[in-house]
Amino acid sequence: MTVVDGLIVLAYLIATLFIAFAVRRRAAQNIDAYYLGNRRMPWYLLCLSDASGMFDISGTMWLATLLFVYGLKSIWLPWLWPVFNQVFLMAYLAVWLRRSNVRSGAEWILFRFGDNRGSRLSHLSVVLFAMICVIGFLVYAFVGIGKFMELFIPWTAIGPPLGLHLDPAMVPHLYAVVFTTLVTIYVVMGGLPGIVWTDVLQFSIMTVAAIFVAILAMATVSPAEIAAATPHGWMDPLFGWRLGLDWRPVQPLVSSKIATDGYQLFGPLVMMMIFSGVLKSAAGPAPSYDMQRVLATRSPRDAAKVTGFVSVVLMPIRYLMIAGFTVLALVFVSRLDLVSGNRVDYESILPAAIQAFMPVGARGIIVTGLLAAFMATFASSLNAAPLYVVNDVYRRYVNPDASQRLLVRMSYAVSIGVVLVSMAIGLFVASINDALQWIVSGLWGGYTVSNVIKWYWWRFNGYGYFWGMVAGIACARTFPFVFGPLMSWAGGILPLHLFPLIVLVSGAAAISTSLLTPATEMAVLVRFYRQVRPWGAWGAVRQALAAVDPGALPNRDFGRDVFNIVIGTIMQTNLVATPIFLVVKNFGALAVSVGIAMLCGLVLWRTWYRRLADWPADLPDGPREEAA
Repeated sequence: MTVVDGLIVLAYLIATLFIAFAVRRRAAQNIDAYYLGNRRMPWYLLCLSDASGMFDISGTMWLATLLFVYGLKSIWLPWLWPVFNQVFLMAYLAVWLRRSNVRSGAEWILFRFGDNRGSRLSHLSVVLFAMICVIGFLVYAFVGIGKFMELFIPWTAIGPPLGLHLDPAMVPHLYAVVFTTLVTIYVVMGGLPGIVWTDVLQFSIMTVAAIFVAILAMATVSPAEIAAATPHGWMDPLFGWRLGLDWRPVQPLVSSKIATDGYQLFGPLVMMMIFSGVLKSAAGPAPSYDMQRVLATRSPRDAAKVTGFVSVVLMPIRYLMIAGFTVLALVFVSRLDLVSGNRVDYESILPAAIQAFMPVGARGIIVTGLLAAFMATFASSLNAAPLYVVNDVYRRYVNPDASQRLLVRMSYAVSIGVVLVSMAIGLFVASINDALQWIVSGLWGGYTVSNVIKWYWWRFNGYGYFWGMVAGIACARTFPFVFGPLMSWAGGILPLHLFPLIVLVSGAAAISTSLLTPATEMAVLVRFYRQVRPWGAWGAVRQALAAVDPGALPNRDFGRDVFNIVIGTIMQTNLVATPIFLVVKNFGALAVSVGIAMLCGLVLWRTWYRRLADWPADLPDGPREEAA
């Protein structure tokens, strides 16, 4: 970067620290202010904050790599995450979660299962899972920022003049340590209020950067040049059993990238992503920043709006930037420096394209925008972690009478500790995709089954939840080693393909343990059902509630919720495709994509938005008492 670019980045870093110090006193009032903003923040700010957190640098680099390698077929690959979990939240889960009136996912467990040995085991398992999950996401961001900044601050220009010599493979880790330290400072000082206001600034910067990149790509590259630089089928989002992209005549090295990813059997991959994605989405949000934004809203209706509009805000802007840089990289690939640690690294396409194509000043804005994306994701994940240690362990089991001031100070210490652990792990992770597969297969694989059943089956208890989680995480972490020889021999089996077996084992453990141990007290279940009002297998609890409250109404919205999920997923996928079609100037496909998205939006306005309600019809003012 030039001096001008560096000054732009420096001005941004100073602004984030200023915001953190400006809201420091407000955030330090108590733990509700520090973690939830006292539930007074408007939904649209939380929505922008959530979008900013999802606009992460590692994910953006990964998505740019996918678009480069897989073309328009890459619009399906984010289902690996799965991105349509936001649609499930929009349709019904955000409302159910916010109706619980809890501070964290671990506190929700006690609300659902009561206070007994099984629920306490489950409670601690969620705390442990939340910490592992947050550390996983922080490692994911740590790896991405190191790769990104390596290209803009060459170590050869800094180290040798200062007499410092470092292994080239360690340079990304050094930059990651520096920038994660800066983020930690403003997270610790500002809490959730500081993060939300900083996220608004960050998303504004990223929007300007994305529009600039898209315009530059459209002005520089023609459709004919894109066609010449890509294999047949690159522009087609439709797919068959096999991927069907032959890069060998164009760029032979890309074929080895596809082989490494293991995505040649594309049809089975998509089917597995749908199967695993539906289960993961039906489980609700993981105990991370996404859940925190839902619990921080003023009302259940606001919670649904945050998760419903986040895709509308995020997808077009993010994919304008991704498509712009990918198109430039495809046509001018010979100008890219993709060598990192003496090997070709396709995950460096995004920063390499910025380095090659952005003029002075504009480069500073783009780097600032993507640095902001990293800081938003890292900050959001980091702020969610101490809540589980401070509120759900220290306050509950160690020092119930702790002052609010002490709890906030404990939060500072836990945040710093979590960052140090994440840095240590990040030093041993070489690839963004490695971190992603670890999160998806290991964390989500273990989390899914117990967290699906907890919403929909009344007989499920704390013991079943705990042993389902233990079995799921154990399988997710051991199966890749147990089945490693088979995976190598088959040459195309991903950790994702082991997901059904993980579901089978953890599901058997969860259900059998629940049936072999006493049910949760009916009074606890009635309270939960009356307040949250889920649909599913709740017949016995409905009958018990009707005995004490004949006017209580069952939830009959299952069919409408499923319909809204289907329509919402179609809309979300078209919001991904639309900016890509725009940048590659496929205006016919663009018109179809925009039309489908608008039609879906109109349907959802009638079937979802107009029907949103904070509480069931028989509880217009909410529950008479709130969860602890």
